[in-house]
Amino acid sequence: MRLIHAAEPAPGAGVSEDCVLTGPDFALVVDGATASGRETGCRHDVAWFARRLSAALGALLLTGGTAPLPELLRAAITEVRAAHPQCDLGNRDSPSATVAAVRAAAGRLDVLVLADSPVLVETADGALHVLSDDRLDRLPAYDAASVAALRNHPDGFWVASIDPGAADQALTRSFPLDSVRRFAVLSDGVSRLSEHFGLSWQALLDLLDVSGPDAAIAAVRARERALAPGEFTGKRHDDATAVFGRP
Repeated sequence: MRLIHAAEPAPGAGVSEDCVLTGPDFALVVDGATASGRETGCRHDVAWFARRLSAALGALLLTGGTAPLPELLRAAITEVRAAHPQCDLGNRDSPSATVAAVRAAAGRLDVLVLADSPVLVETADGALHVLSDDRLDRLPAYDAASVAALRNHPDGFWVASIDPGAADQALTRSFPLDSVRRFAVLSDGVSRLSEHFGLSWQALLDLLDVSGPDAAIAAVRARERALAPGEFTGKRHDDATAVFGRP
């Protein structure tokens, strides 16, 4: 696989809570969920969790052969859970992260998305496939208590955290590898170009292809700086990570 990537923390953030890993046949983006301010029961921060999960899943992607991606993610969450037994692993506000991954194996491109970090796959017939988990966008309420209650719940949304079973709720898809023209793996700090700022998914993939991931992140920052007060709900800036690849 031919892969290029870029990652940048949100302006003023210092440390990024995104993590990106690429290998000979995979690409992985983990986006740590910003802490709500509620008690987490955990001595570790979100960046620690995102990096440990990335390292665990990356190692499994290197050695796991053709095992299903949810199986590898379940094992990675289990490994990270075991790495901090001194923390309250029953606390629903424990650090968490989204996961987006692609892997070439056995003549397929396998794709996994858990929570709001999407993957784009363009096939040889020109079709653009967007694997996007929008369950977080359909919650009945977004105050901190409601989000905590609905995290990793059948009536809410699923994210990598303390429950290995969340991996079984990931969205997955496979494509014949020889049908894949190009693809992208994104954190929501880059996908907001399409999801919130109006750029089409096709135009975003073209931007990544022609100008590279750094240009896509620069485009995000330009749009963010141009926002009028109150024009955007949520974080004005976010950590931004993008991988562009071809088989």
